[in-house]
Amino acid sequence: MKIPVVLHKDADSDYGVIVPDVPGCFSAGCTVKQALCSVKEALSLHYEGLVADGDPLPQVRDIDAHLDNPEYADGVWAVVELNAMPYFGKSLTSKTTP
Repeated sequence: MKIPVVLHKDADSDYGVIVPDVPGCFSAGCTVKQALCSVKEALSLHYEGLVADGDPLPQVRDIDAHLDNPEYADGVWAVVELNAMPYFGKSLTSKTTP
């Protein structure tokens, strides 16, 4: 699954990464590469938590769906690849299993 993310960097700070379609999931890193690697780990942990809690997985949209949002106006868009297949079956069955 390809997930759009937004990178931000202020002077004298690390790169921050926001995942618009996954509320509460964010990360950071000293370099762009490190920030993108960190957000992939954050996404995996976030999805594991959603599955454990029996919550639905978020619906990921294309970058185009977010371009008009002023919160992301100063950011740089990127796409990270996450193998979400292991989470889909677990998420759907976790609510029906006693």
